[in-house]
Amino acid sequence: MNERQKQIQKNLQDPKPESSLNFSYHQNVEALRSIYNNCSDVFFREFLLLGKKKAMIIYIEGLSDTIGIEKHVLSPLMNETAHETLTVNEMIEHKLIISKWNSVYSLNECIESISSGNPILLCEGENSGFSLGLSKWEKRSIEEPEAEASVRGPREGFIESIGVNISLLRRIIKSPALKIKTMKIGTYTKTTIGLAYVEGIANMTLIEEVTNRLNRINIDGILDSEYIEEMIEDNPYSPFPQILSTERPDIACANLLEGRLVILVEGTPFTLIAPISFFSLLQSQEDYYQRFMISTFIRWLRYVFLGVSLLLPSFYVAVTTFHQEMVPSALLLSIAAARETVPFPAIIEVLIMEITFEALREAGVRLPKQVGAAVSIVGALVIGQAAVQAGLVSAPMVIVVAITGIASFMIPRYVAGIAIRLIRFPIIFLAGTLGLLGIMMGILAIFIHLCSLRSFGEPYLAPLAPLKVRELKDVLWRSPLWMMDTRPRLTGEANLYKQPSVQKPGPNKGGD
Repeated sequence: MNERQKQIQKNLQDPKPESSLNFSYHQNVEALRSIYNNCSDVFFREFLLLGKKKAMIIYIEGLSDTIGIEKHVLSPLMNETAHETLTVNEMIEHKLIISKWNSVYSLNECIESISSGNPILLCEGENSGFSLGLSKWEKRSIEEPEAEASVRGPREGFIESIGVNISLLRRIIKSPALKIKTMKIGTYTKTTIGLAYVEGIANMTLIEEVTNRLNRINIDGILDSEYIEEMIEDNPYSPFPQILSTERPDIACANLLEGRLVILVEGTPFTLIAPISFFSLLQSQEDYYQRFMISTFIRWLRYVFLGVSLLLPSFYVAVTTFHQEMVPSALLLSIAAARETVPFPAIIEVLIMEITFEALREAGVRLPKQVGAAVSIVGALVIGQAAVQAGLVSAPMVIVVAITGIASFMIPRYVAGIAIRLIRFPIIFLAGTLGLLGIMMGILAIFIHLCSLRSFGEPYLAPLAPLKVRELKDVLWRSPLWMMDTRPRLTGEANLYKQPSVQKPGPNKGGD
């Protein structure tokens, strides 16, 4: 190990002390005071226990319930008149109105408890402290996710509190088979990570693999679930996401019931779902909240407009540059007349419009919500019209770019839309240099890459490659719910059947 690696390893070591608490009350207090030196929001409140023993409660303002501390801790213990034979444990157990508390035996445990909002109680003559479950901090109310809104279906969304997010899962899946494994990742942030799965459905090998990948993360802080996603995915150099993120509890529970795992991260409403396939990115929660015929039609629209979003600008460049014979004469004359005053070749023209459109889209995202949408729409209209009148681009090119932009909005997952937008530019270059041959080369390269991808061992194009005909009922079309009686084999093979196979609705022929 070289000097740089040694320095990195030293920096990533936990800076908190591991020394145990001892019977010296003053040493324990002074050790914590030195650790929290220059921390004005950390309070050390000393009082007399039974009127004789010294005791101190330590908490962080804004993370702990100060009213609860005064009412349920200080008041009972300072006014305690029981016999001195009662131990501190007995007093806490019988006198304090606290639902959760536990003993801590080291400074590290004390610091973790205080940082989590749970006050620490230190008493004279005790070699342990007491972590009191009185955490309380401000959190956002449960609202419908803006990026995953639906016409029909639940309107609840995850928030930044992992405890609330777990409760939202438990409200839907009420079985004790729903298991939550928690761990802390991040040298300084100590971010709580929850791994949720349904016992008896999820594959145990998959659970062990995800747990091992989470345990090997060694980083100074986790601020969002994206940190976790980049650390555990199979192919970090692929533009396609191999882990699905969502803010909706119903989507998370639906995937749990199919044998997938859900990773919840403290401090972010975006939870991670693994493993997934490419077709998971093209499925919307509303596909299952409306009639299957409508869902199938809309799903096919997504597939068509996915191809339009990826290939339409490239196809226009290839046809107008190399393959004019493919265009009907009347349309070709119209395109030639529109491009007569344009000084740039088609590839430069489309790059100008595509980059401008992406810039406007990004500007609309960064601007305040009240003006962001208006700036994007008005900016696109004004710039497009002005560019056509100035002769910088042709009117057909504006139409092509506009249709491409609308098609990209049909992709239900934002991360998948970004991947398609990114891949679009290399294919434009191939079309501008090699024509339709370049487009075919680009499509083949994309398919080869997708076939080589894995998401925690699951083929990215499953169940289309390798082909599983029985599982196509929720890929190429959306079958009626009474026909979807099995789970995907690669995620729910341990418990393949989820309902009886004969549940076709109809009149009760066996009735009176």
